[in-house]
Amino acid sequence: MEPFRTFEGLVCPLDRTDVDTDQIIPKQFLKRVERKGFGECLFYNWRYDENGREKPGFVLNQPRYTGASILVAGDNFGCGSSREHAPWALQDYGFRVIIAPSFADIFYNNCQKNGILAIRLNEDKVEALIKAATEKELALTVDLEKQTITGDGFHETFEVDPYQKEMLIKGLDEIAVTLTYEDEILAYEKKHEIAR
Repeated sequence: MEPFRTFEGLVCPLDRTDVDTDQIIPKQFLKRVERKGFGECLFYNWRYDENGREKPGFVLNQPRYTGASILVAGDNFGCGSSREHAPWALQDYGFRVIIAPSFADIFYNNCQKNGILAIRLNEDKVEALIKAATEKELALTVDLEKQTITGDGFHETFEVDPYQKEMLIKGLDEIAVTLTYEDEILAYEKKHEIAR
């Protein structure tokens, strides 16, 4: 994973609540097992019509949000099934940060494990960001080490689990964390083998 310290990006507002994982990445795309190529399927049923043409009214199809890397959404984002494909699709599309009042727990943890910083903010702060990003181009800077979000007069702090923060800052997933103890693991296995 790419380390996450300070990140600046364009905000895309998704003014919807209870966005479930089947809306994020519909079930017909779950046959893939690699993590790449899901970005084109992100919010597929909202982005495209039955003939595969873009729906101009959907926010990701609006040219002003091209290249957006910070998604701001309504309450209970990522509810539904526990599919890890949902954060894969968001990340493959280009999102590194998702801000919402609340997330489904499994989705929240899957984001952090896959290098996406999921930030919980009070509903009024989220609504202010959605409104600002709807009215004009809005860029924010997210500083994970200081746990701050700033930009265009907006300044807010956020909470993050210390363990997840450390993993994101170092760019480590759980396997990579385990491998940092490789010498100790090998020493234990050797000692255990001798004892048998």
